Amino acid sequence: MAAAFSELDEVLWNPISTAAVARAHPRFDELVLDACCGDGAAALPTAELVGPGGVVDAVDLSEPLVAIASERAGERMRQLRLHVADVTTWEPTGYDLVQCVLGVSSFDDLEAGTRHLIERARPGGRVAITVWARGALDPLPEVLAAALPDGGAMLDADAPVLSAGLESIDTAGSLAQWLTRLGLVGVRAHAVQRHLDLTAELAWTLVLGTRLRLLLGELDAAEVASVRERYLAVLEVRAVTSVDVTTLIGIGRRAAAAPVE
Repeated sequence: MAAAFSELDEVLWNPISTAAVARAHPRFDELVLDACCGDGAAALPTAELVGPGGVVDAVDLSEPLVAIASERAGERMRQLRLHVADVTTWEPTGYDLVQCVLGVSSFDDLEAGTRHLIERARPGGRVAITVWARGALDPLPEVLAAALPDGGAMLDADAPVLSAGLESIDTAGSLAQWLTRLGLVGVRAHAVQRHLDLTAELAWTLVLGTRLRLLLGELDAAEVASVRERYLAVLEVRAVTSVDVTTLIGIGRRAAAAPVE
């Protein structure tokens, strides 16, 4: 999984993270939490921006992905601190900026997990959440499900793939309203529109390197090979030559603490 994930860096994760970091605007000497950091696509440029006087705590559950991030960083950014941990139980607080690029969909409880992230920011600190926009990666999930051995008939309708409950926040307006309800103030949300031109190789890497891989479940190698063949055949028949990878970036501030009377 980690290898396929990192294969998407240049075409997917790096451009998405660059846009997210540009809008979150990490500043020199800031303390930043990069939640669900993956292989460092957002954490590394953030560490560059905060400089040697800042700190970036980059947290992810995947040890292989954190290892890739560490290899990419090398010894040049001592301000980048990498952690293999569950960010939904991460205790440190007081961050100037908390950012999470496409990670909240992995939370068992979307709202509780995101609220926990917001609480890691200091009062007045910034929180930046990036999610997929409505229709992102369509029709790949549908085509992949149909290519499964049972045509997807045995899939749990509630099983998380890409959205994991994000259907209600897949527009800029609904994302901003949701983050406001969770306690952020001055929220702004932006859509960053992008498309990827597909090749057969990229179409399959998008399965293995994203949450689409969850649909493959416990299939053995031969079954996965058959799924790949059927999946790519349907994409060719339907002349699917590009895929929407538009993201939404919501940014606000944690409400300042009320004065003690």
